[in-house]
Amino acid sequence: MDLLPYAARLQRDLLSSARAGGDEAVELAELLAGSLESSARLVILDALVEASAEITARLAPGSVEVRLRGRDADLVVTPAQTVPESASPSPAPAPAADDGDEGGTARLSLRLPERLKPRIEDEAEAAGLSVNAWLVRTIGAALADRPTTSAPTVTTGQRLTGWAR
Repeated sequence: MDLLPYAARLQRDLLSSARAGGDEAVELAELLAGSLESSARLVILDALVEASAEITARLAPGSVEVRLRGRDADLVVTPAQTVPESASPSPAPAPAADDGDEGGTARLSLRLPERLKPRIEDEAEAAGLSVNAWLVRTIGAALADRPTTSAPTVTTGQRLTGWAR
C-alpha cells in the first residue's frame, strides 16, 4: 500500500484551508506541507498497525500483519490453519525462550537502522516465523541467560509492572 497519496491529500487539504487566510497563510502552509509528508506517513502507519492488531484479536487464531517494504506498507493476512484429522502432527517447533506470554501482549514501536531490516526479515523467513515472532523469540533467548534483579512489583489497575523470572 503506497502511503504517498494519503500524505499528498493531507498536504492539498492544508493548502486549501490556508487559502482562507490569504497569501501569507498560503506561503506558511506551503512551507509546512513539505515537512508534513514524513509525519503523515508515520501517523498513517501507526493507524494501520493498531488496526491490524485489533483485527488480529478478532481473527484469532488468524492474524494480520503490517510489513514495510521500503516506504510502502503491505498488509499480510494469515488465516487460521486447519489441520486435516488424517494428517499426522508435525513435530513441535523448538521451544522458544520463555517470554511469559499467557495471552497478553504489549505494543512496542521499534526504530532500527535500515540495513538491519532485510537481515531480520531473512532470518525470520529462514526460521519459518513472522518478523514479530522471530523478534520475540530472539529477544526472549537473549534475556533468558541474564540474571534478573529483584525489584518490587507494583499493580496498577490491570497492568502488572516489575521484573519476574
